[in-house]
Amino acid sequence: MPLPHYHVTAAIIRRNDKVLITKRPTGSHLAGYWEFPGGKQEAGEDLKSCLKREIAEELGMTVRVEEWFMTVEHAYRNQRISLHVFDCTPISGTSETRQCSEIKWVSVTDLEAFTFPPPDLKVIEKLKQGHMTDA
Repeated sequence: MPLPHYHVTAAIIRRNDKVLITKRPTGSHLAGYWEFPGGKQEAGEDLKSCLKREIAEELGMTVRVEEWFMTVEHAYRNQRISLHVFDCTPISGTSETRQCSEIKWVSVTDLEAFTFPPPDLKVIEKLKQGHMTDA
């Protein structure tokens, strides 16, 4: 029997050479792991609308979804995901812990000090490559 497949979005929100990461709450899938904020696409929803909705729900922030950054395909034991990552610009609101247990603004070079799920590690690799070429 094939595994269920979900499309999930994630935002790279930057401010002053730092990126926003959130910690998954107790009781959730991958609780305690850090991630780039976002969430599961709903039926009939395009990826950019999904990401805007998820950021508003999770963080109380309005963002403008900019360029596509990358897509990561990953299979967990009980499901497969396509993680669609976009660069985002904050428009209004301050980040709040609505659906996460913690929020941090972290420099790209410090991301490896946090525990991330496997798909996010691929995003961090690409972020670090871009960070090295910008330096």
